Amino acid sequence: MKSLIQKKFNELFGNDGEFFKSAGRINLIGEHTDYNGGYVFPGAIDKCILAEIALNGSEKVKVFSIDCDEYVEFGLNEEDKPDQSWACYIFGVCRETIKRGGKVAGFNAVFAGNVPLGAGLSSSAALESTFAYAINELNGNGIDLFELAKIGQSTEHNYCGVKCGIMDQFASCFGKAGCLIRLNCKTLEYKYFPFDPEAAGYKLVLIDSCVKHELASSAYNKRRESCENAAAAIRKNHPEVEFLSDAKRLWLEEVRQEISQEDFLRAEYVIGEVQRVLDVCDALERNDYETAGEMMYQTHFGMSHLYEVSCEELDFLNKLARKMDVSGSRVMGGGFGGCTINLVKEELYQPFIDAAVEQFTARFGHAPKVYPVVISDGACRA
Repeated sequence: MKSLIQKKFNELFGNDGEFFKSAGRINLIGEHTDYNGGYVFPGAIDKCILAEIALNGSEKVKVFSIDCDEYVEFGLNEEDKPDQSWACYIFGVCRETIKRGGKVAGFNAVFAGNVPLGAGLSSSAALESTFAYAINELNGNGIDLFELAKIGQSTEHNYCGVKCGIMDQFASCFGKAGCLIRLNCKTLEYKYFPFDPEAAGYKLVLIDSCVKHELASSAYNKRRESCENAAAAIRKNHPEVEFLSDAKRLWLEEVRQEISQEDFLRAEYVIGEVQRVLDVCDALERNDYETAGEMMYQTHFGMSHLYEVSCEELDFLNKLARKMDVSGSRVMGGGFGGCTINLVKEELYQPFIDAAVEQFTARFGHAPKVYPVVISDGACRA
């Protein structure tokens, strides 16, 4: 990928630039907890966006996407927003840097990536973080990593129409090889935890169902509403409960008769999931991957039966994993399609992959995609 970028950069601009990269991410556990003020547990992975960049002495950005085979030029004022959706991410990063008082000089860039698109691995956050980090370095702005992550998040909000949380950009910026990051979405406090499954005889792999069932915004909003209903009911007895993540399971039981069964089930999942993140962190500090894997199965059960955001294809992959003694498996992401994330003992890895591809294809008429992942560093010079 690097030689391809170098060749194109030299062809377009006639000189050499500096290389920067940032990673896609996985989330081992902690799903639908972010908007409930709870914990998430992501890590950067060994799939990234890589860019060669050089200042060009103008007030123009000139950028070529190898993956889209497209060249775009744009200015740095608000009215210069490009038409191409991929270029809006880079434009947004420039504008959000400027809004924070950072300098953004014109630059030339060529980039490519190997983060699978549409698999829930946050290729957009990787793109934002690559350029946020590079612009910061090349212009000597001295913006810290937390603010770089927020630049990416604000880019999504203000230039790409996605009201995302901070997790994806945070993982892309703060990723560290051999570690996952427990992030408190309420306080933004974070802590690294050791995660090196290969050293312990395991592999981490995503099985992509290659389906995305229509998740109407109403379905997502309805679940948020359920969580807010439950939190409001609990708050009457326990005023300190700002988010559902602040509540204890016993406090939910106290209001069982005051809220709908649906609201109760959604809240039961979230409160359980917040605790599971903490349990997995404790397990990893003991190098106990079996307990971490069992928590992943519990999360999948909750997402399927309590939060009801799984689907037939994901449940099929999860049941197959359990049947084949895979240590941990669950749906990763918002649900209704996408990937399962699986923690597999090395000796079971190939038999599991072979069975998953064969049996899923026989059942659903198309093969899933397989993405082995290794936890890696986030934004950096390359």
